[in-house]
Amino acid sequence: MPEETLSRQLVVFSLGEEEYALPITQVHEIIRFTEPRSVASSDPSVRGVISLRGKILPVYDLATRLGVEHADVSEAKIVIVETAEDMAGVVVDDVEEVITIDGEQLDEAPTAGGRGIDGIAKIGDRLVVLLDPEGIVGAATDALNVEAAEVVDDVRVAA
Repeated sequence: MPEETLSRQLVVFSLGEEEYALPITQVHEIIRFTEPRSVASSDPSVRGVISLRGKILPVYDLATRLGVEHADVSEAKIVIVETAEDMAGVVVDDVEEVITIDGEQLDEAPTAGGRGIDGIAKIGDRLVVLLDPEGIVGAATDALNVEAAEVVDDVRVAA
């Protein structure tokens, strides 16, 4: 079946004045913002970790990751995103709605968008950036894993 005829359900959220979306199939849940426990990281988008029903999850500041301004985090939400290998939280300003779009409403992302952007959805006069969960969470989790491995290597060298 051609991709143009497929419909997708998206969770639309805001960061500052912009709207973004994630596929609903990869959104595990949405929770109120609670300040994550800090962890050392050279990645400025890492907010820390939270415990969600006994599982420790990394939390990323999506606005920092995408290089956009965002509102006060006291009113923010944490969207728990699942990828094939990971689960992590991303801080967003607010969750707006769940929508269904057709393939004709989705355009490819410009090449300048880089990793993490899957396309642009045209909904009426709105443009909503569809994010790739693997690109926004997977890349950050990979960076955290590399940092953790470097710390372990440093400890071995020091011993």
